[in-house]
Amino acid sequence: MKFKNLIALNFLLSTFYFLLSTGFGQTISGNLSLLAHQNIKLEGFNGLKTYPISSITVDANCNFKLNYAKSDYGVGYLISADEKPLFVILNGEDIEIEGAALGSTETIRVIKGQENQWFEQYAKEHPKREQALSAWRYLEKTYTQDPLFSIQNAPTKAIQTEKQRINAEDAAFLANLPQDCYARWFLPTRKLVSSVSTIAQYRTEELPETIKAFRDLDYTDPRLYKSGLFKDAIESHFWLLENSGKSLDSVFIEMQRSIDAMMVHLINDEKKLNEVTDYLFNLLERHSLFQASEYLAIKVLNETSCTIDSDLAKQLESYRAMKKGNVAPDIIFAGDHFAPGIASNLPKKLSDVKSNYTVVVFGASGCPKCTEELPEIAKLYTKWKTQGVEVVFVSLDEDKKLFRTFVKDFPFISTCDYKKWKSNIVKDYYVFATPTMYLLDAERKILLRPNSVKQMDAWVDWYLVQGNK
Repeated sequence: MKFKNLIALNFLLSTFYFLLSTGFGQTISGNLSLLAHQNIKLEGFNGLKTYPISSITVDANCNFKLNYAKSDYGVGYLISADEKPLFVILNGEDIEIEGAALGSTETIRVIKGQENQWFEQYAKEHPKREQALSAWRYLEKTYTQDPLFSIQNAPTKAIQTEKQRINAEDAAFLANLPQDCYARWFLPTRKLVSSVSTIAQYRTEELPETIKAFRDLDYTDPRLYKSGLFKDAIESHFWLLENSGKSLDSVFIEMQRSIDAMMVHLINDEKKLNEVTDYLFNLLERHSLFQASEYLAIKVLNETSCTIDSDLAKQLESYRAMKKGNVAPDIIFAGDHFAPGIASNLPKKLSDVKSNYTVVVFGASGCPKCTEELPEIAKLYTKWKTQGVEVVFVSLDEDKKLFRTFVKDFPFISTCDYKKWKSNIVKDYYVFATPTMYLLDAERKILLRPNSVKQMDAWVDWYLVQGNK
């Protein structure tokens, strides 16, 4: 019996020391007067994703206490039924707050937790400084550009002095934080990410410095990975480049420089490399920045020191093999093949199709987006055809009846070999998703990879309809 008790005691002690070593036991507690009996959750960030840390129901007296661990170091957020989060710094300190509700940030006060008190103070003071600076910039512009006021030197000097004072005050707050505290890194990074819209519109003189700051970010830094800013930093960086006011060619050059800067650290961390590349590639595609997405794809594929996830590698490889200017493979029309309006001499392969341009569309009857896009192409077909554009639909269907039902009213060429992803056509064109489109010229040279029917129709209007006027 004593032996069993000794084992139990040792187990309890080892568990206790394990909890101490992992740091579990840091708490977030407080009183929220409007949230009695409501559930509160604490969640953290891992790169592009969030994860649950702990949750609890607020008691009848509106008190709550949640735990978090040292492994949660970074930024977390408290959230209740109103879905309005309150962000907190999880740095190993016990945190105590009071207020009405998490969404009523004006009522929230940090009672305990030094870094969170700094966070709260800066979150309240910085927006006021930004508002004041905006007002002073407006007045400065008036007093320097309007002849009625430009002769007044004293107000202009006073405005500039006040601007310098406000900027110095903001910088001093950050500089006075301890070197090793999370807030000292997080607050200026959050400021950088949130400032892009204002800088692009009103403070363009700060563009070079801001772009440099984004390029200096290290996406392998655990502080960034756990900050909740991981995705926002990528989006804000490339949004700023896209909206910098430069020509599109210049924008692509700047994006290439930014991609190069990001890769310096990412090539040493395969997990984050895959995560960032996947997200950035799709972001660039959504914004039709194909030259930049192509550069990213080839850059990552040529990096032999790292491993790319197989699905991502296939997606990127399509850009190396099927990039603009390459000649697309010929397509043998095997299996079922329809060409409405052509009673005989059906083309047996893509190279038999005689047209100035051909849009090759990969899709399937079971693809929700395809059921929207293909009927739209059918409506536009007559217009495109008069401009010398033919359409060939390659279906990834496996069921003959479904395929025939789907294409029976389409006025363009449709073909299906019922092999789905195993089809040689699909493999030759590196298709990894539907719908996928390629615009080819008469020699099958790839001119464009349209990401939508809307973009393809805009190309027809701009290059063909307008060009023929």
